[in-house]
Amino acid sequence: MGILKHRNRRPDQDPEAGDPSVEAKRDEKVYEGEEYDVLLRFAHDEAHKLEKDDDGEDEEEMEVTRPWYAPWKTVKTPSVKEKKVPQEWLETGLTNGLDDAEVEKRRGGFGYNELTSAKENQILKFISYFRGPILYVMEIAVILSAGLRDWIDFGVIIGILIMNAGVGWYQEKQAGDIVEQLKAGIALKATVVRGGKEQEIEARELVPGDIVILEEGRTIPADAKILASYDDEGGKQAMTIRERAQKTKHRHSHDSEGNEKHEENDDEEDGVYKGPSLCSVDQSAITGESLAVDKFLDDVAYYTCGVKRGKVYAVVTCSAKQSFVGKTAALVTGSNEKGHFQIVLGSIGTTLLVLVIAFIFVVWIGGFFRGLGIATPKENNLLVYALIFLIIGVPVGLPCVTTTTMAVGAAYLARRKAIVQKLTAIESLAGVDMLCSDKTGTLTANKLSLNDPYIAPDVDPAWFMAVAVLASSHNIKSLDPIDKVTIVGLKDYPGAQDILRSGWKTNKFTPFDPVSKRITAEVEKDGRKFTCAKGAPNSILKLHSFDPETVAQYRNTAQEFAQRGFRSLGVACKEDGKDWQLLGIMCMFDPPRSDTAATIREAVDLGIHVKMLTGDAVAIAKETCKQLALGTNVYDSERLIGTGATAMSGSDIRDFVEAADGFAEVFPEHKYQVVAMLQERGHLTAMTGDVNDAPSLKKADCGIAVEGASDAARSAADVVFLDEGLATMITSIKVARQIFHRMKAYIVYRIALCIHLEVYLMLSMIILNETIRVDLIVFLAIFADVATIAIAYDNAPYARRPVDWQLPKVWIISTIMGLLLAAGTWVMRGTLFLKNGGIVENFGSVQEVLFLEVALTESWVIFITRLSQEANGGPFVWPSWQLLGAVFGVDILASFFALFGWISGPAPHGGWTSIVTVVRIWLFSFGVIIVVTFAYLLLNKITWLDRIGRRNRSKKNEKLENFMTELQRMTFVHESDGSQSGGDHYRFVAGSSTPAKSAQEDQPGKSKGQEAKKGAQEAKKTDTKSERSGSVSETETATIAGEESKQD
Repeated sequence: MGILKHRNRRPDQDPEAGDPSVEAKRDEKVYEGEEYDVLLRFAHDEAHKLEKDDDGEDEEEMEVTRPWYAPWKTVKTPSVKEKKVPQEWLETGLTNGLDDAEVEKRRGGFGYNELTSAKENQILKFISYFRGPILYVMEIAVILSAGLRDWIDFGVIIGILIMNAGVGWYQEKQAGDIVEQLKAGIALKATVVRGGKEQEIEARELVPGDIVILEEGRTIPADAKILASYDDEGGKQAMTIRERAQKTKHRHSHDSEGNEKHEENDDEEDGVYKGPSLCSVDQSAITGESLAVDKFLDDVAYYTCGVKRGKVYAVVTCSAKQSFVGKTAALVTGSNEKGHFQIVLGSIGTTLLVLVIAFIFVVWIGGFFRGLGIATPKENNLLVYALIFLIIGVPVGLPCVTTTTMAVGAAYLARRKAIVQKLTAIESLAGVDMLCSDKTGTLTANKLSLNDPYIAPDVDPAWFMAVAVLASSHNIKSLDPIDKVTIVGLKDYPGAQDILRSGWKTNKFTPFDPVSKRITAEVEKDGRKFTCAKGAPNSILKLHSFDPETVAQYRNTAQEFAQRGFRSLGVACKEDGKDWQLLGIMCMFDPPRSDTAATIREAVDLGIHVKMLTGDAVAIAKETCKQLALGTNVYDSERLIGTGATAMSGSDIRDFVEAADGFAEVFPEHKYQVVAMLQERGHLTAMTGDVNDAPSLKKADCGIAVEGASDAARSAADVVFLDEGLATMITSIKVARQIFHRMKAYIVYRIALCIHLEVYLMLSMIILNETIRVDLIVFLAIFADVATIAIAYDNAPYARRPVDWQLPKVWIISTIMGLLLAAGTWVMRGTLFLKNGGIVENFGSVQEVLFLEVALTESWVIFITRLSQEANGGPFVWPSWQLLGAVFGVDILASFFALFGWISGPAPHGGWTSIVTVVRIWLFSFGVIIVVTFAYLLLNKITWLDRIGRRNRSKKNEKLENFMTELQRMTFVHESDGSQSGGDHYRFVAGSSTPAKSAQEDQPGKSKGQEAKKGAQEAKKTDTKSERSGSVSETETATIAGEESKQD
């Protein structure tokens, strides 16, 4: 039957496709009945299809993963990042919130409300310590020893691999646990309504649908839709606003249908009623907007932004990973790029592997000439030679020791309030030569202090201070820094305190308005009504035409305060029915931290150039620089993006940035630009940031999120500081350089050991057809790694300038040291040919004598390489007791091997060695180490050798820099003439900001760009020019900075 059916099918028909006409009829739904009934059913069915399609799209968003136990399989799991929150979850009641059972259910679907890096599988982490070129060589050695049936070596080599992996995994996990504990202490808090009660919990505990309370001064803990004002009991006012908004929306829609022009020109806010603004939110963390944004009913308040005004109920719409900030953070943290440290280790391992293969090749050629078999004789054949070189040729403990060193250093830094989120950041921090630091809280104390104010003639100081307090926020839970210092300043004005106790009542308070640049408060006392104002000096003058003489004195004082870098706030008041009265100017300043000046001097001594990047005005920035002994070569950020006549060429801009001591009035894009330009010149740049600096932190070689930074900034940063001030930064750099010194010392040491045995054994095999037994070689490898794991705890000096790997220098010094060690071993072996026994007194085994000499000299080399590696590498420091104990413990154990002939094989006296011979070997080994030490110190004093491999930290390619800058200033234009022939044209259009065009149109523009560059380069010679740059425009900017600059 099946055959007959197939015969009836058309030859061009796909047997799996089915009959198209039948399939179409099956999908087609027949609608019968009244005309409008059919139409309504059709509309309902189509709407259902659309909803189904939407749900299907959500279901299709899956993450593809490979299970660790079956990497060849792919498993699809729902993506939390793309998961859609059901609409009914967002309909939580205001007064009751969610119960505990519902919270757990929702958390099961969306996880915790936090931005976290992917959790590492600890099993896979442990397995990773068996991967890499160095480990692969040792694993080949395991297979080879099994093939030779050398089970002792087989077991010992496996033990070495497991020990190294275990120690490295444990140390890194321990450091990670310390970091996680500290991170838990800086968790964001949130006020939530659950079970009908308000409670404060960690923000990570929030789930979609939670009712949170957002209030002035708090950080928004998750993306949340505003539901009602906090004073709106039961949300009745919110319901009224929504009903009215719905009506105006429908009316606006009908009007628009009849008037297309109205639809195009009318603003939605004018057409749809939104109700009053319930709160204001500072969105600069995600948008860069400097002004707070008003939020209305049903608007979304974004995660990590700050509430500037108001107190509202809101419902969490999504978890942190799905939020706007979370998706942005995923872009900057999702990179799996290899760090420079891994690249260095990989290159060292690969080079050593190539050397091993070369030595094996040479030895095998010699073995063929001697007639050695591949596997015979048992103790002396080609496979045994290969096994020996595989064991000695690669430092199996290199990944473990370096990881342990960094992990121990990271734990040390964590205890000093510096959380290292990426271990490889330690290497970058050690090499930093440019530090771009923000001002507030890092260089300064972030504690405004009130200086002596200017009080207008015939004004009572107590009344002046009372008015200033009346025109301040009274929400003591979350006071603005300026309002806080104003209120705290009452302690010096007892008369003002008496005035405020006399029954004042605030009828209306209007917080700082970026447009008017002032705060106003309508207050009342004993039936008399007053309006009090506080704000930028110029904005206060606009309130009224005050007495000209008072105004002149007022302006002069404001200018004087600005030139001294003080923040100035004018104060005025008006009684109903009377004119405004000008009361005076408040003067405040954020003083430098007491330790900052000394810390900056120390940074300069460490070869680090500190650049200050601040949002404050130029005058304030310069005054701060003077007090900190920083250069006053500070410019406004417009110089970075100069347009028209002020534009500079690409090379000039980079010269300008390199020479400048800082920039004021900067935005996040300026910080990113500064970091990028410094990196282009070859500088390793560290960047400190707080709120909206995630892009520049990610761009920097070492991004540092300072105390109080946003979650997005912390996610992008390599290091997170839990303490204010620059001292933590300098401490971190010193510790990073010490860690770098330990790692470099171990690498030099380990390469020297590889060269030592490879050269000696190669010559020994070719000349004498002799080698050290494989069993003893394995223990030499164990001793070399076990003893030096303790270098992670060693006392180390820190370099006085930024460090570099200088791999050519490392290889030269290591090779020379290895050759000297090999020469020393050959000298001792040569004495054994003498008739009197040479170094052997009474009796001794050749194998044990060689083993002890190699073990002693190699273990002591670490004391040489830990010395300062350059002329200004820091003072001498004594080794730690951990390193001393580990090294001398290995030496004593090696001596017992020689004394009792352990694993020496067939030898006279059972392989035992006399005590006198052991003492002689100790003395001879000490002599070899003295020679190697002199050679090491001499090599490090050679100037040309010290320059090899150093980073060019001020490289300049003028043509390329000019070209790239011009390219950035050009626009790519696509034009179409609309013809059927496809008349598309593409061309570059030079913007008005290009220097070439500016020079043609306005010749003085060229001179301005050159003057800016020249001023940047010569500012360090004289402070006069930089002082003159504090122009009137800078003065006026500084006076309003007290209210306008809320953050760096």
